[in-house]
Amino acid sequence: MLDKLKSAFSSFVKKTLTEEKLEESLSELKLLLISNDVALDTADEICDKIVDSLKGDQIGRLSSTKKMLFEILEEIITEIITPDEEIELIEEIQQKNKQGLPYVIVFLGVNGTGKTTTIAKIANYLNKNHVTSVAAAADTFRAGAIEQLSKHMNNVGIRVIKRDYKSDPASVAYDTIEHAKSKKVDTVLIDTAGRQVSDKNLMNEMKKIVKVAQPDLIIFVGDSLAGNDVLHQAKEFKRNVGIDANILTKLDADAKGGAALSISHETKKPIIFVGVGQGYDDIERFDPDLFISNILDLE
Repeated sequence: MLDKLKSAFSSFVKKTLTEEKLEESLSELKLLLISNDVALDTADEICDKIVDSLKGDQIGRLSSTKKMLFEILEEIITEIITPDEEIELIEEIQQKNKQGLPYVIVFLGVNGTGKTTTIAKIANYLNKNHVTSVAAAADTFRAGAIEQLSKHMNNVGIRVIKRDYKSDPASVAYDTIEHAKSKKVDTVLIDTAGRQVSDKNLMNEMKKIVKVAQPDLIIFVGDSLAGNDVLHQAKEFKRNVGIDANILTKLDADAKGGAALSISHETKKPIIFVGVGQGYDDIERFDPDLFISNILDLE
């Protein structure tokens, strides 16, 4: 997992210690980052920050220099993946529940990212933390979407509020929130249609759902194996609808690792969970320190 990104940074450090010109090392690092799904703007910022950090420093063949370079990289990456505001999901839900209201989460993402499975994983995670939830089947567009959500939610013991296909998705979200209020359910998990981000009707539908549901949290669910497509998706959802947090799926199968860096840098929103397998328990809170240790050889 993330081995290729780790190799890219290690190669940069090794080359910097043996090359006279930093520019050559940075040029190679930039190419390696881009080839490992790091967005161009993110790669540029990493390289620019390296230059700024090394100004006035003499690069020599010293063991302490190797340590210094890794420390510089650690500081840069930490800054990129550390959000302006942390999201403590359980605490936020509890605070909203104290007002006698359910905490509402809207999930966004294109087809094939594992969004529906992720919603079930989150429901399972909440249940294990003694937080109740109900799901809204607000993807009334795709054939089989309601059945797919119902199947996953049945597997984790969560009720689904649903209507017929082609029903107004916003009304499904509204009905589910009203159900949660009347039944004192802690959290509402709203599934939405996953079409291409270029679909204007999709974006208008998302805007209406958000306007009606007034969610406490809007989560973008992206596939870490999708390369720069996942970044484009996140940027379009952020621009058109707004997002508060990210979940990356399939991180356990990601040998590159660039998606996490790019999503953090480009959206300026935290990655709160990562998918690490196909089971409902296979979701983990994103740990920036663990991520850094997986991509930098700091020992």
